[in-house]
Amino acid sequence: MIIAVDFDETVVYSKYPEIHSVRHGAAEALRSLRAKGHYVILWTCRCGERLTEAVNYMLANGLEFDRINDNHPEMVAKYGSNSRKIYADVYIDDRNLGGFPGWQNVADMIEIGRASWRERV
Repeated sequence: MIIAVDFDETVVYSKYPEIHSVRHGAAEALRSLRAKGHYVILWTCRCGERLTEAVNYMLANGLEFDRINDNHPEMVAKYGSNSRKIYADVYIDDRNLGGFPGWQNVADMIEIGRASWRERV
């Protein structure tokens, strides 16, 4: 499953452009998702120097991802272009309808959704 994850207020507590601390459970959830074979894309509006700061912060804090604001190569091949809009099966963002549910709830929802998704495929 391809999972796009926002940075500010989702992976970290922040007051843009300041980065304060990693959200509780974020590092563990990201490691677990990748260990289970999910493809994690850092999906953020940060660009330039601010994006570099976010990526460096993630690397320094053991926050793992597969790509940065870039589509999975299989999706690029499938659709014939690398659209600005990131393709994902799941988008994790603090701006979700209803707000950010916390990393444990996110992990639980993905596992439940993964089982349902497999049934549909």
